[in-house]
Amino acid sequence: MRILLVEDDIEAATYLVKGLTESGHAVEHAADGEHGLELATNNAYDSMIVDRMLPKRDGLSLIEEIRRKGNMTPVLILSALDDVDERVTGLKAGGDDYLTKPYQLSELTARLQALTRRAQTGVQGTVLHVGDLTLDLVRHKVTRSGQSINLQPREFRLLEYLMQHTGQVVTRSMLLENVWDYHFDPQTNVIDVQISRLRSKIDKDFDSPLLHTVRGAGYKLQEMANAVELS
Repeated sequence: MRILLVEDDIEAATYLVKGLTESGHAVEHAADGEHGLELATNNAYDSMIVDRMLPKRDGLSLIEEIRRKGNMTPVLILSALDDVDERVTGLKAGGDDYLTKPYQLSELTARLQALTRRAQTGVQGTVLHVGDLTLDLVRHKVTRSGQSINLQPREFRLLEYLMQHTGQVVTRSMLLENVWDYHFDPQTNVIDVQISRLRSKIDKDFDSPLLHTVRGAGYKLQEMANAVELS
């Protein structure tokens, strides 16, 4: 699981990063709300841990902003405030769960896993859209500007994953783990080949490209008008 931790208490953050990493998770840490918002906006995560009280931008404001932008990554709020009204406020702001301090790492990990399972198995739209590109999960059909596009099973899964993370940078490691089910880098060009094939099918015969390479980071699917720092 790829986790974003937004926590200004360095001691608490170090403890969480160490514990979650030892459990096999990849953790990125932001020490304030603005940095947390930047990371959440530009990268894809399986879940987020957000402290309630943060410098520069408080945790609830961060969550409200990513929800406004359409980012539905599961969020676990951490807070020393255990009043019922505070928990309700946190959930209404867009948090998915609320854990009060002090806490046990085992409980935090279990809650994260539950949130991720809920997000993966929950009801979601069966038709994904990015610009004029459409992917129908039920009929297993892809079209762009009304034109049917034939994809191989792996290409379809790759496009589905990219569309589920529209506007976010998707790293090679994320693709290997979630599209190929590899938990290691096989040191092959399999991703480059599949990205090239997919790009030729969804972009080549159309006016504006949707699939972009982000130098040194990974790939991003979005309309060109909104694309930044792309090759």
